[in-house]
Amino acid sequence: MFGILQIHVVVSLIAIVSGIVVAYGFLTADRHDRSTLVYMLTTALTSITGFLFPFHGVTPAIIVGILCLVIFVPTALARYSFHLAGIWRSVFVVGALVLLFFNCLVLVIQSFQKITALNALAPNGNEPPILAAQVALLVVTLLVGYFSVRRFHPTLMRA
Repeated sequence: MFGILQIHVVVSLIAIVSGIVVAYGFLTADRHDRSTLVYMLTTALTSITGFLFPFHGVTPAIIVGILCLVIFVPTALARYSFHLAGIWRSVFVVGALVLLFFNCLVLVIQSFQKITALNALAPNGNEPPILAAQVALLVVTLLVGYFSVRRFHPTLMRA
């Protein structure tokens, strides 16, 4: 199980870093095609590898994993089948940012659980510091989303 956990963590961190590059591209109207491919692949792998852990009933992690896979499908279709044409541009931008939000949300939660200094601030996971971090993440995601939908108008995609 330790090997799967390591793979899951590394893949999710790659997804987050490449997702930030993609989000920056949205804000600057630059597609960042390679980073987008890395982001989409590692985001899918993050969700898939999350289901390889032992099942102990439906948990928030399971629900987030299912939501991510459901969101991933139209997001991938928007980018790779519909080539960001028409409404599919917004579908891709919003879907990619929601997936990045969920990945970062899990990072925040795991950080408060695993990093001693953060855990001391929020040992139960429901204290104001973790709530503040989650709200800050949501606000940043909403702002980036708003400006991304307005600014990201790439030229027509290759087939």
